[in-house]
Amino acid sequence: QVQFVESGGGLVQPGGSLRLSCTSSRTIFRFYNAGWYRQAPGKEREMVASITNGGGTTNYADSVKGRFTISRDNAKNTLYLQMNSLKPEDTAVYYCNWVPATPNWGQGTQVTVSS
Repeated sequence: QVQFVESGGGLVQPGGSLRLSCTSSRTIFRFYNAGWYRQAPGKEREMVASITNGGGTTNYADSVKGRFTISRDNAKNTLYLQMNSLKPEDTAVYYCNWVPATPNWGQGTQVTVSS
C-alpha cells in the first residue's frame, strides 16, 4: 500500500515562495503520473498540478498557472511543487498522490499565506 509524506509548508506573506516535497514509499514511483492537490477550509479537494511519470508533461490549474512549478526526481521517489507569488487564496492543506488519485492520502502539509 503506497504512502505519501508531504513536507515544506508553512506561513508565508503574500508574494512569497515555498517549495513542497512529497516522498513515496513505493519504489515503483517512476511508473506513475503524479499530482499535487489542495483542500482549503470548506472547499472540495482540487488538483493544482500534475506531471507524467517521466516528467515530460505537466499541467496546471488556471489559478496557479505561471506561479507554480511541479517537478519530480524519480531516483529519490520525490515529487516537488515550487510555489511563487503566493496569494492568500492559495491557503490550503496540500497533498500529493498519483493521477488518478488512490484512496491513500497522506497527512498533507499546511500552507498559509497571510500578512
